[in-house]
Amino acid sequence: MKKTIIFGMATALLAISSCSTVPLTGRSRLSLVDDSQLQQQAAIGYSQLLSDPSTKVVAASNANAAMVKRVGQKIAAAVTQYMNQNGYGDQIKDYKWEYNLIDSKEINAWCMPGGKIAVYTGILPVTKDEAGLATVMGHEVAHAIAQHSAERASQMTVAQGVGAAVGVASANSKYANYINAAYGIGGQLTILSYGRNQELEADKMGLSFMAMAGYNPNNAIGFWQRMAQASSGSQKPPAFLSTHPSDQSRIAQIQKALPEAMKYYKGK
Repeated sequence: MKKTIIFGMATALLAISSCSTVPLTGRSRLSLVDDSQLQQQAAIGYSQLLSDPSTKVVAASNANAAMVKRVGQKIAAAVTQYMNQNGYGDQIKDYKWEYNLIDSKEINAWCMPGGKIAVYTGILPVTKDEAGLATVMGHEVAHAIAQHSAERASQMTVAQGVGAAVGVASANSKYANYINAAYGIGGQLTILSYGRNQELEADKMGLSFMAMAGYNPNNAIGFWQRMAQASSGSQKPPAFLSTHPSDQSRIAQIQKALPEAMKYYKGK
Protein backbone atom coordinates (compact mmCIF):
# COMPACT_ATOMS: atom_id res chain seq x y z
CA MET A 1 0.00 0.00 0.00
CA LYS A 2 2.79 2.42 0.96
CA LYS A 3 4.64 1.72 -2.32
CA THR A 4 1.42 2.35 -4.25
CA ILE A 5 0.89 5.69 -2.51
CA ILE A 6 4.51 6.73 -3.10
CA PHE A 7 4.33 5.71 -6.76
CA GLY A 8 1.06 7.59 -7.18
CA MET A 9 2.54 10.72 -5.63
CA ALA A 10 5.62 10.44 -7.86
CA THR A 11 3.44 10.08 -10.94
CA ALA A 12 1.36 13.11 -9.93
CA LEU A 13 4.48 15.22 -9.31
CA LEU A 14 5.89 14.11 -12.65
CA ALA A 15 2.68 15.10 -14.41
CA ILE A 16 2.64 18.51 -12.72
CA SER A 17 6.27 19.21 -13.62
CA SER A 18 5.90 18.00 -17.22
CA CYS A 19 3.62 20.61 -18.70
CA SER A 20 3.79 23.05 -21.59
CA THR A 21 1.52 25.76 -22.96
CA VAL A 22 -0.87 25.50 -25.91
CA PRO A 23 -0.47 28.35 -28.44
CA LEU A 24 -3.38 30.79 -28.73
CA THR A 25 -5.38 29.39 -25.80
CA GLY A 26 -2.60 29.43 -23.18
CA ARG A 27 -3.85 26.18 -21.65
CA SER A 28 -1.34 24.09 -19.73
CA ARG A 29 -1.01 20.60 -21.23
CA LEU A 30 0.62 17.39 -20.01
CA SER A 31 3.86 16.75 -21.92
CA LEU A 32 5.43 13.45 -20.96
CA VAL A 33 5.74 12.44 -24.61
CA ASP A 34 7.99 14.39 -26.97
CA ASP A 35 5.94 15.54 -29.97
CA SER A 36 9.04 15.40 -32.19
CA GLN A 37 9.10 11.62 -31.73
CA LEU A 38 5.49 11.42 -32.88
CA GLN A 39 6.37 13.61 -35.86
CA GLN A 40 9.03 11.13 -36.97
CA GLN A 41 6.67 8.19 -36.72
CA ALA A 42 3.89 10.15 -38.39
CA ALA A 43 6.11 10.86 -41.41
CA ILE A 44 6.82 7.15 -41.78
CA GLY A 45 3.19 6.18 -41.29
CA TYR A 46 1.93 8.83 -43.71
CA SER A 47 4.30 7.61 -46.41
CA GLN A 48 3.18 4.03 -45.86
CA LEU A 49 -0.46 5.03 -46.07
CA LEU A 50 -0.03 6.90 -49.35
CA SER A 51 1.94 4.03 -50.92
CA ASP A 52 -0.56 1.37 -49.83
CA PRO A 53 -2.35 -0.05 -52.91
CA SER A 54 -5.69 0.25 -51.12
CA THR A 55 -5.24 4.02 -50.65
CA LYS A 56 -6.62 5.95 -53.60
CA VAL A 57 -4.77 9.26 -53.62
CA VAL A 58 -6.45 11.77 -55.93
CA ALA A 59 -4.10 13.17 -58.59
CA ALA A 60 -2.72 16.63 -57.89
CA SER A 61 -4.14 17.84 -61.21
CA ASN A 62 -7.68 17.23 -59.94
CA ALA A 63 -9.52 20.47 -59.06
CA ASN A 64 -10.52 19.27 -55.59
CA ALA A 65 -7.01 18.00 -54.83
CA ALA A 66 -5.64 21.36 -55.93
CA MET A 67 -8.12 23.09 -53.62
CA VAL A 68 -7.02 20.94 -50.67
CA LYS A 69 -3.39 21.86 -51.33
CA ARG A 70 -4.21 25.55 -51.81
CA VAL A 71 -6.18 25.82 -48.57
CA GLY A 72 -3.58 23.76 -46.73
CA GLN A 73 -0.73 25.96 -47.90
CA LYS A 74 -2.54 29.13 -46.85
CA ILE A 75 -3.26 27.76 -43.37
CA ALA A 76 0.28 26.37 -42.99
CA ALA A 77 1.81 29.72 -43.97
CA ALA A 78 -0.43 31.63 -41.56
CA VAL A 79 0.19 29.21 -38.70
CA THR A 80 3.95 29.20 -39.29
CA GLN A 81 4.01 33.00 -39.22
CA TYR A 82 1.96 33.11 -36.01
CA MET A 83 4.11 30.49 -34.26
CA ASN A 84 7.38 32.17 -35.25
CA GLN A 85 6.17 35.61 -34.16
CA ASN A 86 4.89 34.42 -30.79
CA GLY A 87 7.76 32.35 -29.47
CA TYR A 88 6.52 28.92 -30.55
CA GLY A 89 8.72 28.53 -33.62
CA ASP A 90 10.74 25.65 -32.16
CA GLN A 91 7.59 23.54 -31.92
CA ILE A 92 7.12 23.50 -35.70
CA LYS A 93 10.69 23.89 -36.97
CA ASP A 94 10.71 20.29 -38.21
CA TYR A 95 7.23 20.39 -39.77
CA LYS A 96 7.17 19.16 -43.36
CA TRP A 97 3.66 19.98 -44.50
CA GLU A 98 1.89 17.66 -46.94
CA TYR A 99 -1.68 17.79 -48.21
CA ASN A 100 -3.41 14.91 -49.96
CA LEU A 101 -6.98 14.20 -51.03
CA ILE A 102 -7.96 10.55 -50.65
CA ASP A 103 -10.80 9.03 -52.65
CA SER A 104 -13.09 7.55 -50.01
CA LYS A 105 -16.74 7.81 -49.00
CA GLU A 106 -15.54 8.38 -45.44
CA ILE A 107 -16.62 11.78 -44.10
CA ASN A 108 -13.28 12.51 -42.55
CA ALA A 109 -10.05 14.51 -42.45
CA TRP A 110 -7.02 14.62 -40.16
CA CYS A 111 -3.63 16.21 -39.59
CA MET A 112 -0.80 14.17 -38.11
CA PRO A 113 1.94 15.60 -35.89
CA GLY A 114 4.39 17.30 -38.24
CA GLY A 115 1.76 18.63 -40.65
CA LYS A 116 0.81 15.48 -42.59
CA ILE A 117 -2.75 16.16 -43.77
CA ALA A 118 -5.34 13.93 -45.40
CA VAL A 119 -8.80 14.96 -46.56
CA TYR A 120 -11.32 12.35 -47.73
CA THR A 121 -13.54 13.06 -50.73
CA GLY A 122 -16.55 12.01 -48.66
CA ILE A 123 -16.36 15.22 -46.64
CA LEU A 124 -16.30 17.57 -49.65
CA PRO A 125 -20.09 17.65 -50.15
CA VAL A 126 -20.30 18.85 -46.55
CA THR A 127 -17.49 21.40 -46.73
CA LYS A 128 -19.17 22.68 -49.93
CA ASP A 129 -16.60 25.39 -50.69
CA GLU A 130 -13.12 26.64 -49.76
CA ALA A 131 -14.32 28.31 -46.57
CA GLY A 132 -15.92 25.06 -45.41
CA LEU A 133 -12.74 23.17 -46.25
CA ALA A 134 -10.70 25.79 -44.37
CA THR A 135 -12.93 25.17 -41.33
CA VAL A 136 -12.08 21.47 -41.42
CA MET A 137 -8.39 21.88 -42.15
CA GLY A 138 -7.99 24.68 -39.61
CA HIS A 139 -9.55 22.43 -36.97
CA GLU A 140 -7.31 19.47 -37.83
CA VAL A 141 -4.15 21.59 -38.00
CA ALA A 142 -5.10 22.96 -34.58
CA HIS A 143 -4.98 19.42 -33.16
CA ALA A 144 -1.40 19.12 -34.41
CA ILE A 145 -0.31 22.58 -33.23
CA ALA A 146 -1.86 21.99 -29.80
CA GLN A 147 0.02 18.66 -29.72
CA HIS A 148 -3.15 16.83 -28.77
CA SER A 149 -1.72 13.51 -29.96
CA ALA A 150 1.27 13.86 -27.67
CA GLU A 151 -1.01 14.95 -24.84
CA ARG A 152 -3.26 11.91 -25.31
CA ALA A 153 -0.21 9.65 -25.40
CA SER A 154 1.03 11.32 -22.21
CA GLN A 155 -2.33 10.75 -20.54
CA MET A 156 -2.21 7.10 -21.57
CA THR A 157 1.31 6.87 -20.16
CA VAL A 158 0.17 8.22 -16.78
CA ALA A 159 -2.87 5.94 -16.80
CA GLN A 160 -0.59 2.96 -17.36
CA GLY A 161 1.58 4.06 -14.45
CA VAL A 162 4.63 4.72 -16.58
CA GLY A 163 6.75 7.81 -16.04
CA ALA A 164 9.03 9.66 -18.42
CA ALA A 165 12.05 8.14 -16.71
CA VAL A 166 11.06 4.70 -17.99
CA GLY A 167 12.15 5.69 -21.47
CA VAL A 168 8.99 6.96 -23.10
CA ALA A 169 10.92 9.33 -25.35
CA SER A 170 12.91 6.50 -26.92
CA ALA A 171 10.05 4.03 -27.37
CA ASN A 172 9.82 4.46 -31.14
CA SER A 173 8.00 1.17 -31.66
CA LYS A 174 5.36 2.26 -29.17
CA TYR A 175 4.95 5.54 -31.03
CA ALA A 176 4.70 3.69 -34.34
CA ASN A 177 1.88 1.55 -32.97
CA TYR A 178 0.18 4.65 -31.57
CA ILE A 179 0.36 6.53 -34.89
CA ASN A 180 -0.76 3.49 -36.89
CA ALA A 181 -3.74 2.87 -34.63
CA ALA A 182 -4.69 6.53 -34.41
CA TYR A 183 -4.77 7.12 -38.14
CA GLY A 184 -5.74 3.69 -39.41
CA ILE A 185 -2.47 2.85 -41.14
CA GLY A 186 -2.22 -0.80 -42.04
CA GLY A 187 -5.78 -1.60 -41.11
CA GLN A 188 -9.30 -0.29 -40.74
CA LEU A 189 -9.45 3.40 -39.85
CA THR A 190 -9.54 3.98 -36.11
CA ILE A 191 -10.05 7.62 -35.18
CA LEU A 192 -7.77 9.11 -32.57
CA SER A 193 -9.98 9.62 -29.57
CA TYR A 194 -9.37 13.19 -28.53
CA GLY A 195 -11.17 14.42 -25.44
CA ARG A 196 -14.11 16.80 -25.77
CA ASN A 197 -12.12 19.66 -24.31
CA GLN A 198 -9.44 19.06 -26.93
CA GLU A 199 -12.07 19.07 -29.67
CA LEU A 200 -13.50 22.36 -28.47
CA GLU A 201 -10.00 23.78 -28.20
CA ALA A 202 -9.29 22.70 -31.79
CA ASP A 203 -12.53 24.40 -32.86
CA LYS A 204 -11.47 27.66 -31.22
CA MET A 205 -7.92 27.56 -32.54
CA GLY A 206 -9.11 26.45 -35.97
CA LEU A 207 -11.32 29.52 -36.28
CA SER A 208 -8.33 31.78 -35.70
CA PHE A 209 -6.13 29.78 -38.06
CA MET A 210 -8.63 29.95 -40.91
CA ALA A 211 -9.02 33.68 -40.23
CA MET A 212 -5.24 34.19 -40.36
CA ALA A 213 -5.27 32.37 -43.71
CA GLY A 214 -7.84 34.79 -45.11
CA TYR A 215 -11.06 32.81 -44.65
CA ASN A 216 -14.00 34.38 -42.82
CA PRO A 217 -14.48 32.29 -39.64
CA ASN A 218 -18.20 33.03 -39.66
CA ASN A 219 -18.45 30.39 -42.39
CA ALA A 220 -17.64 27.74 -39.78
CA ILE A 221 -21.22 27.91 -38.47
CA GLY A 222 -22.64 26.84 -41.81
CA PHE A 223 -20.20 23.96 -42.09
CA TRP A 224 -21.04 22.56 -38.67
CA GLN A 225 -24.74 22.91 -39.37
CA ARG A 226 -24.28 20.89 -42.58
CA MET A 227 -22.23 18.34 -40.65
CA ALA A 228 -25.05 18.00 -38.13
CA GLN A 229 -27.46 17.32 -40.99
CA ALA A 230 -25.08 14.75 -42.48
CA SER A 231 -25.06 12.82 -39.21
CA SER A 232 -28.75 13.11 -38.39
CA GLY A 233 -30.74 9.90 -38.56
CA SER A 234 -27.67 7.69 -38.90
CA GLN A 235 -26.89 4.98 -36.36
CA LYS A 236 -23.18 5.68 -36.61
CA PRO A 237 -21.91 9.26 -36.89
CA PRO A 238 -19.36 10.18 -39.57
CA ALA A 239 -15.78 9.38 -38.59
CA PHE A 240 -15.10 13.11 -38.36
CA LEU A 241 -17.67 13.33 -35.54
CA SER A 242 -16.96 10.08 -33.75
CA THR A 243 -15.52 11.64 -30.61
CA HIS A 244 -16.76 15.20 -30.99
CA PRO A 245 -19.05 17.22 -28.71
CA SER A 246 -22.75 17.52 -29.49
CA ASP A 247 -23.71 19.71 -32.44
CA GLN A 248 -25.50 22.24 -30.24
CA SER A 249 -22.58 22.50 -27.82
CA ARG A 250 -20.05 22.88 -30.62
CA ILE A 251 -21.93 25.59 -32.49
CA ALA A 252 -22.61 27.51 -29.27
CA GLN A 253 -18.91 27.45 -28.37
CA ILE A 254 -17.93 28.50 -31.89
CA GLN A 255 -20.30 31.47 -31.72
CA LYS A 256 -18.64 32.56 -28.47
CA ALA A 257 -15.17 32.24 -30.02
CA LEU A 258 -15.96 34.12 -33.25
CA PRO A 259 -15.24 37.67 -31.97
CA GLU A 260 -11.71 36.65 -30.96
CA ALA A 261 -11.12 34.84 -34.28
CA MET A 262 -12.37 37.83 -36.27
CA LYS A 263 -9.48 39.87 -34.88
CA TYR A 264 -7.22 37.82 -37.15
CA TYR A 265 -9.39 38.15 -40.23
CA LYS A 266 -8.42 40.71 -42.82
CA GLY A 267 -11.17 40.09 -45.34
CA LYS A 268 -11.70 42.01 -48.51
